[in-house]
Amino acid sequence: MDIAALSMSMSHTKVKQESSIAIMKMAMDAAKVQAEAMNKMLEANMEILESIDPYVGGNVDIMA
Repeated sequence: MDIAALSMSMSHTKVKQESSIAIMKMAMDAAKVQAEAMNKMLEANMEILESIDPYVGGNVDIMA
């Protein structure tokens, strides 16, 4: 194998690796945004549930 072909092959491999890393970073960022949105939604739901009856679930009667 000559030097030019080896250089092109290594360059192609590097481009593929960099593009894979870029796509992985985009997927991680999207997952982070989705997780933050889900946390906000859950917090809002908890506030609604607590405002309906804040004392429900505060005590448990274990005596039968």
